Amino acid sequence: MTTDTRSLYSQLPATDRLLRDAAFASLLENHGHSQVVEQLRQLQDEARLAIRNTSALPGWSDDWAGEVARRFTRDTQRAIRPVINLTGTVLHTNLGRAQQAEAAIAAVTQVMRDPVTLEYDLDGAGRGHRDRALADLLCRLTGAEDACIVNNNAAAVLLMLAATASGKEVVVSRGELVEIGGAFRIPDVMRQAGCELHEVGTTNRTHAKDYRQAVNENTGLLMKVHTSNYSIEGFTKTVEEAELAEIGRELDIPVVADLGSGSLVDLSQYGLPKEPMPQEMIAAGVSLVSFSGDKLLGGPQAGIIVGKKAMIAQLQQHPLKRALRADKMTLAALEATLRLYLHPERLTADLPTLRLLNRRADEIHAQAERLRETLMQRYGDEFSVTVMECASQIGSGSLPVDRLPSAAITFTPKDGRGSRLESLANRWRSLPVPVIGRIYDGRLWLDLRCLEDESRFLEMLLK
Repeated sequence: MTTDTRSLYSQLPATDRLLRDAAFASLLENHGHSQVVEQLRQLQDEARLAIRNTSALPGWSDDWAGEVARRFTRDTQRAIRPVINLTGTVLHTNLGRAQQAEAAIAAVTQVMRDPVTLEYDLDGAGRGHRDRALADLLCRLTGAEDACIVNNNAAAVLLMLAATASGKEVVVSRGELVEIGGAFRIPDVMRQAGCELHEVGTTNRTHAKDYRQAVNENTGLLMKVHTSNYSIEGFTKTVEEAELAEIGRELDIPVVADLGSGSLVDLSQYGLPKEPMPQEMIAAGVSLVSFSGDKLLGGPQAGIIVGKKAMIAQLQQHPLKRALRADKMTLAALEATLRLYLHPERLTADLPTLRLLNRRADEIHAQAERLRETLMQRYGDEFSVTVMECASQIGSGSLPVDRLPSAAITFTPKDGRGSRLESLANRWRSLPVPVIGRIYDGRLWLDLRCLEDESRFLEMLLK
């Protein structure tokens, strides 16, 4: 060991001395003696390693308290953090899909704080059913006889099949054997549920006679799967739910439908493309209909099944129901969201999903022009900052070919170096509230359709 190396080791402060330093007072108060000591020991080990490898002290060695504080900030940062979604996808699966209504947020806060009547019957002071209150509300909204709630729509499809058709054939059009996110495939789900898939028709054309010819003594269900995440155009033919329900009645075979996104209102009244609604399927005579709570419904992640009382009872009694059931926070948020639908005239104001989907392009463009002037002052030296028309998408497999006219602020490197875009995007992702855009066509795009809090946005980008 050289004299210089010994000198460096001698500069490492003792833990006890550091703990007596006034700079550590707030750290000890906020994090406790044990955690602070653990951090200091780790830093001392790193400092010794730096001396051995580089014959120098680490850069932070003149500010031990500051480095401990930085480590605590990094280590205590939550894994699930708020972000500003400017990707142009409203229901972004990787960013949590639907933003919750204020009523849902308040409801979740309340049930987290207090004991609640999750499975308690106030009338009889006994055990009730956790889905009951919401089932009554869903029946009121959809016209169904009963309802069942699980933790997502994939679970809803699995439970429907397992509880009503295990060991039997389920007839599905070949064009509806879809794969959605996470490699969730209808044929795989059927195998897991113990059902035998019976494909009918072709990828682009399936007729009523195909279903009739497929029915045999081992047929358990006729099934419709809404192809919400892709579209086939051209020479096509499908059998709609109402017609399939009529075939089911004729042959005494239950008909079930997986609607996926499952909007509870006619979106065309807001100038959006119309999606099939559960209440339409129920009115048409479909026995069970499943749909998501966190897509076009605008609520929390949940799988909702509405339909015939006797079949819902089968689902409630199946062992899988307990494994797939929703917790009290999901149920509270879902109930609050569903209650908003009792006042449809206020939906676009109170439900974030519909509010964002319903924003006018000229309003978004005016917002972009207003913000551009401020951002030019910060980024104008390195980037051309412009406002451009763009097209947002609904996301999460809903209406995949439809786009919503929008506006974006775009950043183009003045020196033409694409690496500057990656560097800028990385910098924005590392902000206290990350700003998430998309890089396309040599520009970084910030689609403003989902931007409601301008002050927070500017606070982040002007750091």
